[in-house]
Amino acid sequence: MNKDANIRLQDNVVLEHYGLNELHLESVRHYREQFAKVKPNHPWNGLETKDFLYKIGAWGKIRDTNKEGLTLAGLLMFSEERMITEVLPQYFLEYREYGDDELHWSNRFTSQDGTWSGNIYDFYFKVMHEVNDVSQVEKDAVHEALMNAIVHADYSGDGGIIVERQRSCIQMSNPGLFGIPLEQANSGGVSYLRNPNMFKMFIYIQFCKRAGVGLKTMETIYSQQFAVEQYDFQKRTVVTLPIVSFPERHDYINEIEALSDWMGDAPLSDSINKENNSYNNDQNSVNNEFESVNKDPNSLNIEINPVNKVLDSINKKDSSVNKDDNSVNISFNSVNKLGEEEERNIDQELWSIAEIARKKKRLAPAKMEEVILQLCAHRPLMLKELAYLLDRTPDGLRNNYLGKLLAEGKMRLKYPDQLNHPKQAYITNKQYS
Repeated sequence: MNKDANIRLQDNVVLEHYGLNELHLESVRHYREQFAKVKPNHPWNGLETKDFLYKIGAWGKIRDTNKEGLTLAGLLMFSEERMITEVLPQYFLEYREYGDDELHWSNRFTSQDGTWSGNIYDFYFKVMHEVNDVSQVEKDAVHEALMNAIVHADYSGDGGIIVERQRSCIQMSNPGLFGIPLEQANSGGVSYLRNPNMFKMFIYIQFCKRAGVGLKTMETIYSQQFAVEQYDFQKRTVVTLPIVSFPERHDYINEIEALSDWMGDAPLSDSINKENNSYNNDQNSVNNEFESVNKDPNSLNIEINPVNKVLDSINKKDSSVNKDDNSVNISFNSVNKLGEEEERNIDQELWSIAEIARKKKRLAPAKMEEVILQLCAHRPLMLKELAYLLDRTPDGLRNNYLGKLLAEGKMRLKYPDQLNHPKQAYITNKQYS
């Protein structure tokens, strides 16, 4: 295809000559694991590969010819560099990291080096792995910027997506300009997606939460210390994120929660199913699927008791155990989010079991699962109680651990027939206690 034809390609176009053989199956397998982790009871988990890809928009059908094939979004997400460049010759991805001299890179990989698939999905994880040493808040900002670059890139444009890490900043550039004025993009609430099908795939695994607030979120994180530039001549967008110190993560979370309220959306801790600007309003959205996870009575997305909604803070109690130096109020994530009743119920033995998770923010997943099972073997624990004990966010626990443990039969819900029960809690099954 020539470049003029590429410019007209939408990411939902069906490539009838590109089938399952053009997929990097390890990428598809990993994506399905992520999907099952956040949607353990979703009916799509039981589908064959082609049917699953059709549901998420990676496979398409040409109605008037009965021909089928990968969509452009499916090719970009799950194929390999060799096949992708047959359709999009300008396609290119690169990560480079500079040492102290800031002249020569100390680490670099590209979509063309042949050591990995070279597709968009794997590129995301490789980049995030390289920035794993920055603070969690900065990592969240990198995620936001990388998602914006991926879903807004013009993959027929020159230069590709470049992620460049220096000592003082991380810079991302992608081909293509914003489809709306930069001032409007900075204000939030409106988004022009060059690759809506790809965006929807990331929504399904909860990597994207909403459309239209990406730049506003980064501005909130960095207090306007980041930069967004557009170069009309090169048709490129460049986002620069400073690497700075964030002493307390909960301050950032509060700012983002306030941003969500300002936008008229639900808090970030809520399900993506409530986002006003989300692709959930699209007729092909997961929320409108007849068998959508949002309508599944076993869905975990119905959780209505986010930890940050509790008004009676332990910290306000004069007689609280928070006066002790080793007390729970050292945990910034949750002490002020439990009521007096919950305070009485959380005993010292549970606190001791969860100590390793509070001390190690990067605990191995297998060890975290073991700790959760030990805690819930003692007695049923609500999500906010687990978040408090482990010093983790409720969404992180639910998406990364609890859904998986429920799906594996290692845990069960206290009220399986009443998912919205105000005292819903998690219990370890006897054989795993």
